[in-house]
Amino acid sequence: MLRNDPLTQRNLPLTSELYDYLLTQGRMVPDALLAELVERTREAAPGQAHMSVAPEEGALLTFLVRLLGATRVVEVGTFTGFSSLCLARGLPAGGLLVTCDVSDEWTRLAREFWSRGGVADRIELRLGPALDTLRALPAEPHLDLAFIDADKPGYVGYWEELVPRLRPGALLMADNTLFSGEVIDEYPGEKAAAIRVFNEHARRDPRVELVILPIADGLTLARRLPSGEVGA
Repeated sequence: MLRNDPLTQRNLPLTSELYDYLLTQGRMVPDALLAELVERTREAAPGQAHMSVAPEEGALLTFLVRLLGATRVVEVGTFTGFSSLCLARGLPAGGLLVTCDVSDEWTRLAREFWSRGGVADRIELRLGPALDTLRALPAEPHLDLAFIDADKPGYVGYWEELVPRLRPGALLMADNTLFSGEVIDEYPGEKAAAIRVFNEHARRDPRVELVILPIADGLTLARRLPSGEVGA
C-alpha cells in the first residue's frame, strides 16, 4: 500500500473556511427548508442531531439519484427525514422511495417536511424493524439505489437483504463507514467495531465493486455488478 506518498496522498485539511467554500462552490448549501429541518432537529433531539447527514452528503444523494435516473430507492434509517428529502428530490414523477425506521416520534417531523417540500407522494414510510421491511420487498433485482444509515451492528444484515434486490449497475451506499476514524483503532468501541466488520464484509463481496469516500463520516458506494463482471 502507498502510505505517506506525496504523489498519491493528496487529501487536504478541511478548515471551516475551506468547508464553506466547498459548500458554496458545489451548490451544496442547504436551502431554507433543509436549514429549518436541521434547526428543528437540533431543538427536538439535541443529543442526536448528528444523526442527520451532512449538507454535502445530502446534495450528493440528490445528485446520484438524478445521475442514475433512479425510480426505485430504499433507505434504511429515516430519523427526521433530511436524507429522505434529499433522495426524494432526485426522483422523477412516479418514482418511489421506501424508507424504514422504528421511531414514530422522529418520523412525524420527517413527514411534515416531506409534505412542505412537495415530495410526500414519492415517499413511503414503513415503521418497524428494517430487516422485516427489507424482507417484505420483492426478492428479484429491482432497486436502483439503496442507502444505509441506521444502527451500525445491523449493517451486514441490511447489506445482505439489499444486494440481491439491486438491479445490475445499481448503487448501494452506506454512511459512517470511517466512523470518526475509530475504525482503525486497536480497541474500537462497539459501533466502530461493527462498522469495521461491515467494511470487511462489503470489501470481500464479489457481487459488487466499491469505494469508500472521505465525505462527512465516510461514505461507501458499491455498484452491483452484472452477472459475469468482476470488480476491480
